[in-house]
Amino acid sequence: MPLNQQETIYEKAVLVGVVTAGLSREVVEEHLDELQLLAETAGAKSVGRFTQRVSRINPKFFIGKGKAEQIVQQAKALDATLIIFDDELSPTQVRNYQKFTESLKVIDRTALILDIFTQHARTREAKTQVELARLQYMLPRLTRMWTHLERQMGGIGTRAGAGETQIEVDRRLVRDRISKLKTEMKAIETERATQSKRRGEKFRVSLLGYTNAGKSTLMKALTGVDVYIKDQLFATLDTTIRSLTLGRKREALISDSVGFIRKLPHGLVASFRSTLREAIESDLLVIVADASVQLLEQQLETVKEVISSISAGEKDSLLVLNKIDILTPEELKGLRARYPDAVFISALEHSSLDMLKTAISDMMEESFRTAEVIFGPKRGKEISSVYDTVEVVERWYTEDGIHLKIKGERSAVGRVLLLAGNGVE
Repeated sequence: MPLNQQETIYEKAVLVGVVTAGLSREVVEEHLDELQLLAETAGAKSVGRFTQRVSRINPKFFIGKGKAEQIVQQAKALDATLIIFDDELSPTQVRNYQKFTESLKVIDRTALILDIFTQHARTREAKTQVELARLQYMLPRLTRMWTHLERQMGGIGTRAGAGETQIEVDRRLVRDRISKLKTEMKAIETERATQSKRRGEKFRVSLLGYTNAGKSTLMKALTGVDVYIKDQLFATLDTTIRSLTLGRKREALISDSVGFIRKLPHGLVASFRSTLREAIESDLLVIVADASVQLLEQQLETVKEVISSISAGEKDSLLVLNKIDILTPEELKGLRARYPDAVFISALEHSSLDMLKTAISDMMEESFRTAEVIFGPKRGKEISSVYDTVEVVERWYTEDGIHLKIKGERSAVGRVLLLAGNGVE
């Protein structure tokens, strides 16, 4: 909570990661680095972290009871008020921690991400989607103890939903609220579908990627239109759609939306389905990744999993590795060898954006429609307008008139066919 321009109060938190089969301690530490960034985005400062190797998950505390008690004691010694697990805790595990942590809150990665989304939601659609996901997550975790903690403690993990001072703990009221939000979401989805139809047959490109990969910066660099940009996880929750000029009479609609992250809560993916409609209905997915991160391959796999979960896995895609301005020549050379089909750019420095536009244009061309039309010799004005609308591949003259072989977006070619009153594909 900002006090003034110079001072900010952060909750103190300790982070907990678990080393299971198939995960090394080094990877878990990297995961905790990301969890720390999430905590900072939510308004918490990490004052310690703990890891434990387990052969099986403890149904009561996720980790061993002795280790759980040790973490709670050390968290208190560090004057922390918050313990954050990198894995999702079951309702039972949350309740067990509540029983012996007294003044400490124990939350998981899902609750932390939901908290961030709650803070960053600005539009009616985003607020509705986030509140729905948050209530669905909280419903099985509602207890009298939780209510007491929420009233007395507040802060991360207990933040009230959009438009409310606190979450009602009565299960019936929560279910009623969930039902109402689902009805609102259906109306929003209908509105989205109507907006999508209005965009007609324009070629549509969606920027997708891991959170903080630079999608919004790229959106601004490509279109020149101001969009909200901040070096922060989940700075963008709403879909922004702009026109992208590619040259040679080619224009596409490009969209930027919410970023993805490892272990993105399933409830959020489901709730944000209307926001992700642009990706679902796009002709091309541009996967934007931060080329400088150590876990690049894991992040790309996460993006792939989320795209598959929204039924967009079969769409044409183009990999774009961003932020090459902070790579060494050796690092860049290594990445080019690993990802030979990727386009390497720096959105911040506007580096290699022409290469990206060319790549998008080439993939766009594969969806183009070709046709032949005939205009009378006295229809010079109409012929001139054709050159402004589509690409004229060939022009020749016969006794019938002026023949044009044209190529372009299906909607644009269709308009030319109507203008000419004739034509064949």
